[in-house]
Parts: sequence; C-alpha cells; structure tokens
Amino acid sequence: MRIVPTLLIALSLALAGCSTTGAQPDPNDPTANLRNAEVIERVQDNGDVIQEYRVNGQLKVVKVTPRRGPTYYLMDDDGDGFPDEASKDAKVYWKLFDWN
Repeated sequence: MRIVPTLLIALSLALAGCSTTGAQPDPNDPTANLRNAEVIERVQDNGDVIQEYRVNGQLKVVKVTPRRGPTYYLMDDDGDGFPDEASKDAKVYWKLFDWN
C-alpha cells in the first residue's frame, strides 16, 4: 500500500509550508500604522504590560498585554488624549489568535 506513505509526505509538506511562512505584521494591529510613535512601557505589579503609543505627545493607542489572557487595545478616536473606554462607543480590540 503506497497510499499511507504518500499521505504522510503530503501532510508533512503541508505542515512545513505553514511553519515557514514567516512572521507577518498583523493587519488588525492598530499600532502598525504608528511609525513615528513614542512608546512608553510600564509593567504593573500583577505582571500586566501597558504600552502607550504617543504621536507628538498625544496619546493614540494603549496596548495592554495581561500576564494571563489575550492582548487588547484601547483607542483614542476622538483625540482628547484619553482612551475612549468610558464612552458608550468605546472600542476595545482583542488579538485572539497568533500563529507566531
């Protein structure tokens, strides 16, 4: 039976192709277009990492990487210098999957 070795080779090639695609930038990452942003990073007592992305001193995005759980982003869409988490139109972006 030559079917089993052929299937094993095909599966191996498919998995190798997935693993060699390289790290691509996340198209949904709101910090990707902030090329000239100053990044201020601090680590909380509980291990959470908070990164503030500022352009010309004005807050644009806050990236929160909890010690446990997915990374999420708080945006300042109205330009007041504060994340819009308190408003009813607040947007929180979660990164649910990462293949890196």
